[in-house]
Amino acid sequence: MYSATLMDHFTHPRNVGALDAPDLVGQAGEPGSGPFMVLHLATDGGRITAARFQTYGCGPAIAAGSLLTELIVSRTRGECAGLTVDDLVRGLGGMPEEKVYCAQLAIDALAGALAKWEPGQGERLRPGDPAASV
Repeated sequence: MYSATLMDHFTHPRNVGALDAPDLVGQAGEPGSGPFMVLHLATDGGRITAARFQTYGCGPAIAAGSLLTELIVSRTRGECAGLTVDDLVRGLGGMPEEKVYCAQLAIDALAGALAKWEPGQGERLRPGDPAASV
């Protein structure tokens, strides 16, 4: 019923939990009222440098959150915005139609976080950058 990839992400999820000081947080669903997902992102240099997720849901929801965090690290906002439910489903080796909402939950949490990414956010200056001395 579930692919080996989906089962691996379910039984050995990557990037579970919360970041101590996330730059962006997205949420899909409502805690206490069915399945939900919270996505924490750290950004630097216009890219996502870390991603962690928390979910209350079934195995496919855990797998979708896990795969999503792997796919978005090192990507720009624009690259992440292009990810789709179908990308997650394919990346997990498929899932039953009645569980596709789990991939949608992950994509919606990502969209919520990306919507809060302001122009220039994640463009932190490092010592030695020419603009750092201005």
